[in-house]
Amino acid sequence: MNITPKSIIGDIKKKNGNINRVIFTGCGASMADLYPGYYFISHESKHLLSSIMQANEFNYDTPKDVNENTIVITASLGGSTPESVEATKHARELGAHVVTLSHVPNSAIINEAEYSLVHGFEEDYAHKTEKMTLALQLAIEIVNQFEGYDYYADAQKAFEGLFNLINQEANMVAPAAEEFATKYKDENTIYVLGSGASADVAYSTASFLFMEMQWISSPTIHSGEFFHGPFELALKDTPYLLFMSDGNTRHLDARAMAFLQRFDTKLTVIDAKDHGLASIASSNVIDYFNPILITGVMRVYAEKLAEARQHPLTQRRYMWKLENY
Repeated sequence: MNITPKSIIGDIKKKNGNINRVIFTGCGASMADLYPGYYFISHESKHLLSSIMQANEFNYDTPKDVNENTIVITASLGGSTPESVEATKHARELGAHVVTLSHVPNSAIINEAEYSLVHGFEEDYAHKTEKMTLALQLAIEIVNQFEGYDYYADAQKAFEGLFNLINQEANMVAPAAEEFATKYKDENTIYVLGSGASADVAYSTASFLFMEMQWISSPTIHSGEFFHGPFELALKDTPYLLFMSDGNTRHLDARAMAFLQRFDTKLTVIDAKDHGLASIASSNVIDYFNPILITGVMRVYAEKLAEARQHPLTQRRYMWKLENY
C-alpha cells in the first residue's frame, strides 16, 4: 500500500469520525515547517480547533483535551530530536492519532508514531521543502475528509506544479542571491519580515539560517506588526529582508516595503509574485503555497551568504558538540 497524506487521514477517519482538534508540534525549523498546515486549518476549517506548539511546551504544559479525538502531527528532520520524540510518545499515550514527518526511516520519532511519512531533503531545492509540503497536504486532507473543502482540486493542481516551479526559480536566482550576499555579508543584524502563512518562514530564516547557521542576530517581525513598534528602528542602511506573499496578506507586506523604501533602508525583497506562484496556484489556495516557494528560493540566498562570509551552513558552536544542554 502506498502511504500518503490522503490514505493516512482516511485511515484515521475510519477509526474515529469525531476528530475535533489538530495539534502541530515540533522544535526549531521542523516546527516552522508545520506552520502552513496549522495556518490552513485555522483559516479554512469551520469546526476543527488548530494549534501549533513547541514540542517541550506540549510535553510540560499539555492541553487538557488531547485524547482520541485529537490528531497530533509531529516532525523532526533527523528523527532524533529528544523533545519531539517525547511529544510523539506523549501524544500516543494520551490516545491521540499521531502522524510524524522525518527524513530518516526507522528513526526514533518514526518508531514512536502511529503513522509516518519519510521526506527527501538532499535531492534538490524543492525537496528541502518537502516536510512543509507534507504538513500542508495533511492539513488539506483533514479539512477535506472531515468536513469538505471546496477548493481541494485547486490545491492538488498547485501541488502538482510546485516542485518544478521551486527548482526552476531556485536555479534562476543565483545572481540576485550573490548580490544579497555581497550587500549583507558584513552585517551583524538582519531584520526579517513576513506575514500570513509565510510568517514562520520569516521566523525560521531568522532563527536558523541567520542566527544558528551564520551567527547573525536576526529579529523576526510580522509585517502587520511592523508599524506597532519595530518601525522606529528603520533607519538609512539598516538591513532588512522582506518576504512578500501573493494573496490575502500581500497588503501587509507591501505597506512595510513602502515604509522601508521611504527611509532608504538596506532592503531585499523575495516576492512570490515575482517567482510565478500564480502560474500553479489559483487565488483560492495561493496563500498557503507562499511559504513553500519562498523557502526553496531563500535557501539559495542562504548558501550564497555563507560562501561570501566563508562560514559554512554546517558550522556550529554548540549543536552536535555539547551533550548536556
